[in-house]
Amino acid sequence: MNVKIKRALISVSDKTGIIDLVKELEKMDIEIFCTGGTYKAIHKEGFKVKKVEDLTGFPEMMDGRLKTLHPMVLGGILADRRKETHMKAIGSAGILPIGLVVVNLYPFKTTVSRPDVSLQEAVDNIDIGGPTMIRSAAKNSDSVAVVVDPSDYAVIINQLKENNAELLKDTLYRLAVKAFQHICEYDSVIFEYLYGKTGERSDGDIDIRPGLIIRMDGKSEDPPEYKGENESFKKDLKLNLEKIQDLRYGENPHQKASYYRSLGASPGSLVYARQLQGKELSYNNILDTDAAFQLVKEFKDPCVSVIKHSNPCGTAIGSNIAEAYQKAYDCDPASAFGSVVASNMSWTEEAAEFMLNKYVEVLIAPDFDVGALKIHAQKKNLRILKTDFDLGSNILSLKDKCFLTEGIDIKSVDGGILIQDLDEGIDDRDQFKVVTDIEPSDLQWEDLLFGWQIVKSIKSNAIVLAIHGATVGVGAGQMSRIDAAKLAINKSSGRCKGSIMASDAFFPFKDATQLAATNGILAIIQPGGSVKDQEVIEVCNKYRIPMVFTGKRHFKH
Repeated sequence: MNVKIKRALISVSDKTGIIDLVKELEKMDIEIFCTGGTYKAIHKEGFKVKKVEDLTGFPEMMDGRLKTLHPMVLGGILADRRKETHMKAIGSAGILPIGLVVVNLYPFKTTVSRPDVSLQEAVDNIDIGGPTMIRSAAKNSDSVAVVVDPSDYAVIINQLKENNAELLKDTLYRLAVKAFQHICEYDSVIFEYLYGKTGERSDGDIDIRPGLIIRMDGKSEDPPEYKGENESFKKDLKLNLEKIQDLRYGENPHQKASYYRSLGASPGSLVYARQLQGKELSYNNILDTDAAFQLVKEFKDPCVSVIKHSNPCGTAIGSNIAEAYQKAYDCDPASAFGSVVASNMSWTEEAAEFMLNKYVEVLIAPDFDVGALKIHAQKKNLRILKTDFDLGSNILSLKDKCFLTEGIDIKSVDGGILIQDLDEGIDDRDQFKVVTDIEPSDLQWEDLLFGWQIVKSIKSNAIVLAIHGATVGVGAGQMSRIDAAKLAINKSSGRCKGSIMASDAFFPFKDATQLAATNGILAIIQPGGSVKDQEVIEVCNKYRIPMVFTGKRHFKH
């Protein structure tokens, strides 16, 4: 049945459109009760609204924490008009039925999105009375309309006008569903934020992986749905995201796109990077910047990566950032045109001088020398991003992540998503095995480990050639491994002699190994695991090329 609206209760933090709504409700002689802040905002505009305490006979107290949690409010909302016993109960208690509940909640999401927010500020913005009223009204949607979104005010006003102050049954149901969605999202945001703070409130180290059951002794245990072969992810996933901005377009001009951040993402995340100069970031800029940023932040030495289409066309470590950048650029100067550059340490004036005559789309670093920014100011279109990531704590395992989208790789498929751990961190050299007769030298080991760290960031099939802490050839995204090896060698322009070769997956045949031997490559690192491993090893032994098996694959699609 339709519901005749005679009485409304309004309590809103977001006052957008509320004056227009009240104006129309007053024209229809609908009695309006409001909580403190809402009452002040509406009453000063000259409307004849009443305070909630006029309804309850009880003043607001404890800084507004207690105002609507009262039988005169909840009874008027929860009473089912179809049940005679309910109507008699509220009648004998002097409770007035409330037909319209307009509520939106304390701005918890906005509050915790501030990097400097304190835990106490966050807790103070957890709404109690609002969710109770919303849930009560939504549960009783056959009798009460609940409105949580200011964008719905116009629809409500028009329907009340057209139906003599009545709202249609279908409208009440849709409003109730939307209200429960609103409460679910609100509670999820609170849970995610507070869960992420669990370690800060503990006297000792505790496991704070999302989804664990927290016990009163401060320890935690796996929930039942984690038991089994795949213990990493929940049965149900809820992503709490907020829009950062709409983008001009997506990968191509005919595709629409927007940029979102996970609520509660750590301040050192890319999504909190501050743009210091340059044009607006594009969809492709953001993807490439993320690829560059993820690569360099895993190195403790000064490291610079030059990224094009999400692949590093050059990465290097050096004694300083300027040296690292020059070595990274020299790997493939042609591909570096229109690239994204990332540094894991403060960007220096010397590095800026080297970049001055090069076309770069985006530069991202933890900080910038004043002199460097003055140099880059000559190129107004260069996008410069400053990120607050802490090099001292940059390598984290999945269990150390507090928020769902940190440490997680999410890809869309038709009708759903795929989710997995990010392929991040540094592999344990103790797990590697030298499978050839000859061992790598100490210098070769350094380059093998460097190349192995880089190759996981390159689209498969991937081959990296590296020497002295710098890539000299990269073969990315090829359908066969031999073609990736040929491409890397060709890109090296002869500098592959004396380098090492890293492969993201095993060699299915001996051809790539033979190619390496005839081009002066001195050592190889790869996962191993092919049925033809022995043939590959025999080629290496023939040419006295040490080969290391890591036992771990690094495909990147």
